[in-house]
Amino acid sequence: MGAAAVVAEAVRVAGLEKSYRGRPAVRGIDLSVHEGEIYGLIGPDGAGKSTLLKAIAGVLRFDAGEIDVLGTRIDSDRAAERIKPRIGFLPQGLGLSLYPELSIEENIDFFARLRLVGKPELAERKERLLAMTRLAAFRDRPMKHLSGGMKQKLGLICTLIHEPELVILDEPTTGVDPVSRRDFWAILSRLLRERHATAIVSTAYMDEASRFHRLSLVYDGKEVAAGDPERIREKRPGSLVVIDTARQADAVARLRPRFAQVDPQGATVRLFAEGLLPAEAGAAVAAALEGLPATVADAGEADLEDVFVSLLREGAPAPPAAPAPPHTPPARETRFAIEAIDLTRDFGGFRAVDHVSFSVPPGEIFGLLGANGAGKTTVIKMLTGILPPTGGRGQVAGHDMRHAAGAIKRRIGYVSQAFSLYQDLSVVENLRLFAAIYGLSRAEASDREAWALDLGGLRGHERDLAGSLPMGLRQRLALGCALVHAPEVLFLDEPTSGVDPIGRRRFWELLFRLSREDRVAILVTTHYMSEAEQCDRLALLFAGRLVADATPKALKREVAETEGLPVEMHVDRPLDALEALAARGFPEAALFGPHVRVLSKDPDGDMERLPRLLAEAGVTVHLAERRSLSMEDVFVHRVRALEETGGGRGEGA
Repeated sequence: MGAAAVVAEAVRVAGLEKSYRGRPAVRGIDLSVHEGEIYGLIGPDGAGKSTLLKAIAGVLRFDAGEIDVLGTRIDSDRAAERIKPRIGFLPQGLGLSLYPELSIEENIDFFARLRLVGKPELAERKERLLAMTRLAAFRDRPMKHLSGGMKQKLGLICTLIHEPELVILDEPTTGVDPVSRRDFWAILSRLLRERHATAIVSTAYMDEASRFHRLSLVYDGKEVAAGDPERIREKRPGSLVVIDTARQADAVARLRPRFAQVDPQGATVRLFAEGLLPAEAGAAVAAALEGLPATVADAGEADLEDVFVSLLREGAPAPPAAPAPPHTPPARETRFAIEAIDLTRDFGGFRAVDHVSFSVPPGEIFGLLGANGAGKTTVIKMLTGILPPTGGRGQVAGHDMRHAAGAIKRRIGYVSQAFSLYQDLSVVENLRLFAAIYGLSRAEASDREAWALDLGGLRGHERDLAGSLPMGLRQRLALGCALVHAPEVLFLDEPTSGVDPIGRRRFWELLFRLSREDRVAILVTTHYMSEAEQCDRLALLFAGRLVADATPKALKREVAETEGLPVEMHVDRPLDALEALAARGFPEAALFGPHVRVLSKDPDGDMERLPRLLAEAGVTVHLAERRSLSMEDVFVHRVRALEETGGGRGEGA
């Protein structure tokens, strides 16, 4: 056998250092990106991803280290300028690089002129890219009226219009729904293959790790692990176990002395059994729970997030248990803490919410899911009294939302999508301000302030300005402010976007305790499908209408019975495999890096049949495996089925 082929480097980073006002943002990171691959940077807000990408793109000076991009050493402003025509850079933020008043086509034309793209080339590229992204029908729509998914597709077109050799995308899918995210990855992979380009993509979504050929996990400015997803998973071998039990708190108490990662999740408990094979993990869990009414529902391969959390926790002390709230008043005697009855909201001639009805009893965590623009935030704003409904009615904490807005606001907590705190006030000043707004006495405010500090792990940060806190602490402070008056109902609108995995898990454990121990009703929206699993019940909004309302288990069972279970294949030519599967009756085939996943009504038979079908298309299947159905699979299938049957307003509405 001859010598292994040398893989050319598109980007090389060695010992990169960058600080802002003495605070390190990147600490000695090394990186090597091969030509033609999609390389991932995965980590929470504040991990250093944006700083690293800006330095590679030549738009940010760094303090120490070396960066080579496409064979050029970036050691001066002149060198950075020489390389920029060969790079496409999409900065972080939904549509922030676009012009709101310009239409889709006008934005594309503007960026093409900036990049000196000739008219003949522009005409051909524009039509091809608009068709591929399914934006051609909306070319005259102003950018400000696009959904989040459409904004990111337009941003991608404007980034690629000059056909760069290197594409740098900073969190392009943050705040984008799962359907648009799958579309985005398929489009990016196809474009890169056609143009033989390379991409570096950052994300805070751990479940996107499988989209990359190789990746780096970054945290606090340092690289925690690097390699292909399977190689990183091997750093912490273990199994994921899901337990069905009605006595979650007892099960968690039994399991935590034995396992480091144990998390309540909806009507189940989820744990990572480090170092154990699935059969061994299932047996160990069953032994630990002997005598409890509990069943091991599933034991299989661990998620990469479990590995990341394990690596982050190495050598770190376990966070203290959340404290019990002081002097919590009993909840009002009511069957439902939240009730929406035919809620409708129009904005001019546009119907954002269309006769939505659901109810949430005390002590339930209720998830409201939907694509960007589905109406989730509008529903919350009506229920909290921020927006009046056009039609319908609702009750919150026993009060009619149309006539008792003041009474409702005293009984609810609300954490919005945007940062809802006062950035120029300290942690304790924010807590005291919210306590005063809600009319707490000095003694009550003191007790609740101490509880909120312990709840959020904020001791030691009392005098820090809220705007200077890491995202995880910031969100826990926002939760503490929303809970300072002991509300009966809690509304959370995408509360953990950008929060690190450990912070998100701690946040959700707090929600679990609030719901189970204090009977707080919680309504939450999220684009993290792993968080949807933690809800007791889920409602799916599509084009302003409620199209599903059931437990996560029931929603999965329905899709499994009608569409089957996932079969995942590791292939040598993923895009060719995707096209071949679509042509052979699998239109929902999805791309996950070198893997392709389909829903199969006969998974055992298809694991034998599909490799033969793909071989006819010139695609080699290295491995075919059955996978468990995820909430992302359910969400994407339900939304795409509705789109195909004309069940809504169309994309971006």
